[in-house]
Amino acid sequence: MLAGAGTDKQLEDAFAAVPREDFLGSGQWRILTPCSPYTPVPERDPALIYQDVVVALDEERGVNNGSPSLHARWMHLVSPRRGEKVAHIGAGAGYYTAILAELVGEKGHVAAVEYDAGRAESAKENLKDRRNVDVAHADGRAWPKNNVDVAYVNLAAPRPADAWIDNLAVGGRLIFPLGVPREGPRGGGRSGLNALAVVVQRLDKGYAATGLGAVSFVFAEGESGVASDEVGRLQSSLERGGWEGIKSLVWNKTVDEATCWCVGDGWALSFEEPAA
Repeated sequence: MLAGAGTDKQLEDAFAAVPREDFLGSGQWRILTPCSPYTPVPERDPALIYQDVVVALDEERGVNNGSPSLHARWMHLVSPRRGEKVAHIGAGAGYYTAILAELVGEKGHVAAVEYDAGRAESAKENLKDRRNVDVAHADGRAWPKNNVDVAYVNLAAPRPADAWIDNLAVGGRLIFPLGVPREGPRGGGRSGLNALAVVVQRLDKGYAATGLGAVSFVFAEGESGVASDEVGRLQSSLERGGWEGIKSLVWNKTVDEATCWCVGDGWALSFEEPAA
């Protein structure tokens, strides 16, 4: 799982410490791979889910326990450290929350936020023995409530939420899927199938940003409050490509649109270097 993330002994130990099967609910597992649709497995054999497979949590809505290799890469990039504060937005049933909790250790803290009431209750139950984790049933776009060192977002949104940026400590890292809603292939749910993974670091006087590549995440539930024309601008940018040149996030400042990959209302992803 860590092959794409490079050598990271602390991350390897964190993955090894958390039993994935404890976070997948009861009943038959259904797994998804790049080569196959959701496939029921005949028995709950852990060997089947310690591969780079996605496991359904709510197949109808396209909600999954996501790709271990993707999360290994993301966690390596934002590198939660001992004693740090992390907000896990879109925590699902809590599997990757538990790994984040291992990374920050007993002196760190993870606030896990899940919009779906049933999954939030599952996360609370699954994480009840972890004293450095709190679980909230809430809209993740309004979290974190206080400064954090890492905002780890597992839902696609058409803009970075104010709370993700405003409550990111200096030196803090945000990673999230920037995407537009689109009907999922199974129907019933909105999937962020057209999303760009973005990592942001808060500097003293600006924000460095990098586009990581296309990802597929469930789109944020609830009312986004984002105007349709802003979503349309993002859609055009995603279709046009060129995200590889992104160098900074511009937040609540006037920008020259000619120097930007995408310009939203009060934010932009720019090809210019962040403020010194």
